[in-house]
Amino acid sequence: MRKVVVPTDFSKNAFNALKYACQLFKYTRTDFFILHAYADEVYQQDRIVKRTSLDELKEVTYKNSEKQLAKIIKDIFEYSPNPKHKFKSISAFGTLTDEINDLINLENADIVVMGTRGESNDRTITFGSNTVQVLKYVQCPVLAIPENYKYHPPKELLFPSDYLVPYKRRELKLVCELTGSFKSSIHMLYINSNKKLSLRQEDNMSFIKECLYKANLYFETTEGKDKTIAITKYIVHKEIDILIMVNSRRSHLEQMLHQSTIEKIGLHIKIPFLVLQNLSR
Repeated sequence: MRKVVVPTDFSKNAFNALKYACQLFKYTRTDFFILHAYADEVYQQDRIVKRTSLDELKEVTYKNSEKQLAKIIKDIFEYSPNPKHKFKSISAFGTLTDEINDLINLENADIVVMGTRGESNDRTITFGSNTVQVLKYVQCPVLAIPENYKYHPPKELLFPSDYLVPYKRRELKLVCELTGSFKSSIHMLYINSNKKLSLRQEDNMSFIKECLYKANLYFETTEGKDKTIAITKYIVHKEIDILIMVNSRRSHLEQMLHQSTIEKIGLHIKIPFLVLQNLSR
């Protein structure tokens, strides 16, 4: 049984991410938790001047959230009437990241799937502010789906790694099961001019091979001082369907999420982007 959290702000991008998730896990018995966190909507209202106004606005926002969530569940059943899938909607008065983490812990969820941008849809950035916060701080893997991305089976996955950090078995198992469903290939990319691996790196590589046994694994090395550019070129050259990265200190991810860096090199990720948090749970 797979458990998937799908945050929504009721935007087209959010619903597109839900549709992608339904297709991605179409072969798996899956519980989908469609979550709308609405604290920011309430507190950003200018008309709040006293506690009674706050309580009234919370109640109105909650009822509106429940109504729109019911419509989403109706629409997704029409799009994908899969008997393997169950849907539950949740309206929560809290911040998005906190509510997602609480739900992950409560349900022992496997992954979060969301759009790269939400309702504001600022086209000058690759990731919206909410998506960046989720990618950085949510305590389970997060799959971000670009605006208007049309689903097709993920056959080619790119996984850059320096093999210095031992990955968590649970998160690699998620990737393994995903690739097994589609007979996918994973391209492990080592970006370093020194092709000689240390004993620690060799052991971590062996662990990856052990965990990702259902995928066609390719281990490749390339030179490049700017890892972000190297990754981007590889995505284009190999027609990659999903980019996998790990959120850890001094990782490539921090560099790629930094807006000025993205603008500098013109990086706009146009494929699904899976971030492993590398946390024990």
